[in-house]
Amino acid sequence: METSLVLQNLLSPPVLFFALGVIAVLVGSDLEIPAPLPKLFSLYLLLAIGFKGGVELLHSGLGPQVISTIAAAMLMSALVPLYSFLVLKRQLDTFNAAAIAATYGSISAVTFITAESFLGITGMPHDGFMVAALALMESPAIIVGLLLVKLAPGETKEDPREGIRWGSLLHEAFLNSSVLLLVGSLVIGGLVAAFSPSGLGKMEPFTGVLFYGALCFFLLDMGIVAAQRVGDLRRAGAFLIGFAVLMPLFNAGIGLAVSWLLGLPQGDALLFMVLSASASYIAVPAAMRMTVPQASPSLYISTALVVTFPFNIVVGIPLYMAMVRLVIPAT
Repeated sequence: METSLVLQNLLSPPVLFFALGVIAVLVGSDLEIPAPLPKLFSLYLLLAIGFKGGVELLHSGLGPQVISTIAAAMLMSALVPLYSFLVLKRQLDTFNAAAIAATYGSISAVTFITAESFLGITGMPHDGFMVAALALMESPAIIVGLLLVKLAPGETKEDPREGIRWGSLLHEAFLNSSVLLLVGSLVIGGLVAAFSPSGLGKMEPFTGVLFYGALCFFLLDMGIVAAQRVGDLRRAGAFLIGFAVLMPLFNAGIGLAVSWLLGLPQGDALLFMVLSASASYIAVPAAMRMTVPQASPSLYISTALVVTFPFNIVVGIPLYMAMVRLVIPAT
């Protein structure tokens, strides 16, 4: 891996602010972000990236490569929970194995956004239609995770899985706030670009100039939250900590192979790898808490948020970029 890639990533403002949040907790500082603001920044980032993605999707059109890339992303979201479950079931019960597997089949929008910022720093172009893949990768993982709970052999004679509320599950999978806002913003961006181009200029200060600062603020809070949950890793144990590092690497490798087969350029290949390697710590945990109360949130949240998320944004992104440069020629 090129040292310059690592330094560019480590010295980027979003990663540095994430580190500042971690340090604040470790030194016992009272630094905190008031409760409503992290949610607001999260919604803002999803809105901005969805809107910009819709504009780019209109420009690129729904050609064969766009459709095949989105389909491959959704297939990854469904397959990752299946083989992750087989690994996790060796050490965990059905409920926890399925919840963690679904978490790793889904995505982290903030990791994707950080990777986009990294591409901006390195000057590598990428296509906006990758946001469509981002928007559509959460739902399949949630559904597959619940199917694993439903179909796997029962843990007890009184099997509580019969009580899964499929209407609530499908509602959470397809209409949770992250998916709805991303897809809605994607559609709005495309409509504005097609029928009201003057609106793009009016949105630019909001979706462009402010975006990087908001990402830094959000990652500052994520650093604080991640450091506060380090204690949960004791419950996770060495097996899950290893899984939380090795599974993203394995998934990124598959993502690279798929990107090569699809003929994606380097920037899009990096984003596809990041989507394959990331894990959800918002949408999937919310769905699992509602539909699989038997699973322990301290396991599936701590592995995704405390291990995989920092690993991806600090080490993973430059590592994946180095892998992309080895396999996919520059255009």
